[in-house]
Amino acid sequence: QVQLVESGGGLVQPGGSLRLSCAASGNIFSINDMGWYRQAPGKQRELVAGISSGGATNYADSVEGRFTISRDNAKNTMYLQMNSLKPEDTAVYNCYMNVKVRSYSVDSPVWGQGTQVTVSA
Repeated sequence: QVQLVESGGGLVQPGGSLRLSCAASGNIFSINDMGWYRQAPGKQRELVAGISSGGATNYADSVEGRFTISRDNAKNTMYLQMNSLKPEDTAVYNCYMNVKVRSYSVDSPVWGQGTQVTVSA
């Protein structure tokens, strides 16, 4: 069984920075694409950033230029560096990874437990 553990959320002032981490553990053969979603109260969940197995990245327009997604394949870990944070970035952030547990199995999505990010003065 594969588990994702997130860390790095918290309270930060507008203009500040946070770095989220998402570490995978368990029976892992390989990890394909990864990403971060967020959901604010009363709003739909949105994809914040994604990164492919080859390192190609994509971002929501609202975070482009402020957030950077990266991955360390040796550690089965993904990061989201968030700079110039705004109050509208306040949300619960969830990571996901598409994991293959056997060489012959298909990718299966695995989700983290979520971490709260609050941007407020």
